[in-house]
This record gives sequence, structure tokens and C-alpha cells, in this order.
Amino acid sequence: MPTLFDYSLTDGTATTETITKEKAEKLFAFFANCTLFKWHDVHNNCEARADAICRLLEAWQIPTCKAWVFSGYFLRKHIGGLKQLWNYHVAAALPVKDESGIVYYVIDPSVCSNLLTMYNWAAEVTAYPHSYHFIKPSEYYIFPSGKIGKDNWHARDKQNSKWMIQGLAGVNGVSAKGKAQLCFNKNRVSNTLQKFTLLQKNNPFIQ
Repeated sequence: MPTLFDYSLTDGTATTETITKEKAEKLFAFFANCTLFKWHDVHNNCEARADAICRLLEAWQIPTCKAWVFSGYFLRKHIGGLKQLWNYHVAAALPVKDESGIVYYVIDPSVCSNLLTMYNWAAEVTAYPHSYHFIKPSEYYIFPSGKIGKDNWHARDKQNSKWMIQGLAGVNGVSAKGKAQLCFNKNRVSNTLQKFTLLQKNNPFIQ
């Protein structure tokens, strides 16, 4: 078993609403082909992409949350690593109702070509056991720099909202390199914000 579900960090009540598997697959296809998202940029900005999708889904009144996976070494200081030498990875998740209850499916074209359950997604990005995966509400942007607990995560604010747009534009505004790039990419960031805002206001899934 390459990945384990971490009950101590998860929020079991991240969402109580659900959608159908068919709609979840349509949403995956839409975001996989949406030009706002640079899915090939696997080494940066997963937080930005996950938060952008969640914000769009919320604006379209579609239930969502976030799936996180941490390497065993990063989280527990024992063996366990992720692909791409990641310490962690995050993506938007969709709650789907099936015969067994709610199953979370992950939207992450950066690592998979189709919709995957949270477990299969976490296993896909695990290079060697163990990793730890869990669910958090969509409004949590990132974990704290110190001790990682269940309830001390950083919620959305003005600063990480800027990081989200910068990340969609291909600039990691948190890093020193990204900060230096910002002055040369103001137009790209501005255009990305305009496109994102327009998409928020125009739900492509209205029947």
C-alpha cells in the first residue's frame, strides 16, 4: 500500500454536497483543456491551480474541496517519497455519490490523463512508500511553516489570492526567483486575472 489516509489531518466534513460521476468527468475534461492552466509546469504552482479550480467551482455552485498528499519523509521524517521529488502535492477534489457513499475524485491533469479517486491519485504521485493523503476544505490555501496540525492551516487572504493568479500566469510569487520575475510579467499576470475573473462569472456548465 503506497499511500495511507491520514485521519489526524483530514476534515471529514469538507463538504456534504455531491455531484454525479458523469459531471465530474466533464469537469475534468474542461479543466484539462482550459488554457488558463499550465499543467506541464509540474515543479511549481500546484497550490495556485488547486485554489483556482476550487474558486471557479464555488462560483459555479459546484461542491469541491482539496486533496493533499505528503511524502512520508516530509510529514513524518521517515521513509517515503513522491515523484518529481515533491515534498507534497495538492489538487482540487470533487465529492461524488456512489453506492458506498461519498467518493472523492481528483482533478489533476498534471499527473493523470483522467479522473482518479483520491487514493489512486495519491498512489500515482508516490515514488516509494509511504505517502499520506487527506482532505481539507477548499478555503485552506497552504499549511503552516512550523508544526502541521489539523486546524492551523492558512486560509485564503489577499496575499495568497495574488499568489494564485501569479501561479496561473506561470510565476511562483513565493520564491525569490518568482518575485524577481514579477516586474517583467505584469501584463501576463494582469491578463490572467482578467481571464480568470471572466470565467468565474460565466459558468460553462449552466444547462
